[in-house]
Amino acid sequence: MVASPILTAVVSLVGLCGVLAWRVREGRTAMTVKKIVIPPLGMSTGFCMFFVPAFRVPWMWALAAFLVGAVVFAYPLLLTSRLKREGDAIMMKRSSAFFTVVIVLAAVRYFARGYVDSFMTLEQTGALFYLVAFGMILRWRSSLFFAYRALTSVPALASETPAEEAALGE
Repeated sequence: MVASPILTAVVSLVGLCGVLAWRVREGRTAMTVKKIVIPPLGMSTGFCMFFVPAFRVPWMWALAAFLVGAVVFAYPLLLTSRLKREGDAIMMKRSSAFFTVVIVLAAVRYFARGYVDSFMTLEQTGALFYLVAFGMILRWRSSLFFAYRALTSVPALASETPAEEAALGE
């Protein structure tokens, strides 16, 4: 399989724009367990690529790629996003650096891909970068899931108005 550098760059930019738009939209609505769990579950269907021999890589490479995603690339996402209770809703709160982190991670993956392509086939490179991305998403979403469970296990505090507080004090 041959891919031109221009086509690869355009597809990467379109994918990045899609991810950024999705994250903006996701940040405006309340988080639920489904919103946290479904993306990694949907992404896990990508493991079917390994049924095709051209996509197979040695187990140690696969494990290393997964761990790089889970340890290195997930770390900035963990630092720049958290869940916060707003009334009865759990909302995603991102630092102002979140989108910068996502863009830098995409750039690192894009430029590293060019380097890795010189050592293996395009299919194997895609498989390894899929494993990097899956490791990153799985660790990040797992962290969000546990934070969500911690926030939902504590009942929301009812905010009382000063008039209600005065009535209770009488």
